[in-house]
Amino acid sequence: MTSATCMPGVRPVPLSERERRPDRLYELLERMADRRVETALQSAQRLTREEIAAMALAVADADGLDAVSIRRVASELGVGTMTLYYYVPTKDELQALMNDTMRGELVVPDGELPSDWRAALGLIAHRSREAFRRHPWAIEGPAGARGPNAMRHFEQSLAAVDRLQVDFPTKFEIITMVDEYVFGFVLRERQTELERLQEGGSDHWVQAMAGYIDAQLATDSFPHIEQIIGGEGARPAIERLVALGGDEQRFKRGLGRLLDGIALDLERRAGQV
Repeated sequence: MTSATCMPGVRPVPLSERERRPDRLYELLERMADRRVETALQSAQRLTREEIAAMALAVADADGLDAVSIRRVASELGVGTMTLYYYVPTKDELQALMNDTMRGELVVPDGELPSDWRAALGLIAHRSREAFRRHPWAIEGPAGARGPNAMRHFEQSLAAVDRLQVDFPTKFEIITMVDEYVFGFVLRERQTELERLQEGGSDHWVQAMAGYIDAQLATDSFPHIEQIIGGEGARPAIERLVALGGDEQRFKRGLGRLLDGIALDLERRAGQV
């Protein structure tokens, strides 16, 4: 997925010294992918990396990424802080474990990826959206190191377009177009949710927005917006738009239109050969 740090409206997150020199993070991720190391760790301690990652994700989902620390996760697991340091010596490495575990939720289970490119990309897109909705901190935080599950996600995306009779740059562009649609959609959903919370809830948010729009319409500078609102004032119109924006089928429809456009482009390319 595209990095959240380069999307408009998202606060840039400065990289730590360890993230600027990610050698240790990649060493950790290599150990995560090595089942022999995991078996050795399980025999030496009573925690697994899945348990650590699951608890760290639960803390971030409930209280935000800033709430995640080795001390907090150790406390939630009921172990000493030094015990957790045995597995993840730094917070950066804990977040690398979290990021990779979260990206595992994007991966389609073995044997379930459709052979049709459109169905495959559609399934990956829906899984990606649901994963980022479950873990909104993953949109707002630093991208961090890419681990085994990020590699698996990219491998599946490549497999989805493998049979297309186009060159690699075109295949890559198709993959990134779908990724960017998913990320942009989820990011907009998250931003809207945060705006409502900042305004004191949905009702306060709508009321504040309606008051501003009504004042602007009085200047007669926005005829198209005024046509949508009519003579009933901004609030009822905003409530209708909010309902439209919250339609769960909207993501599916937008994705379908994007895939329609890609399919049409592929047909045109085939006709030019």
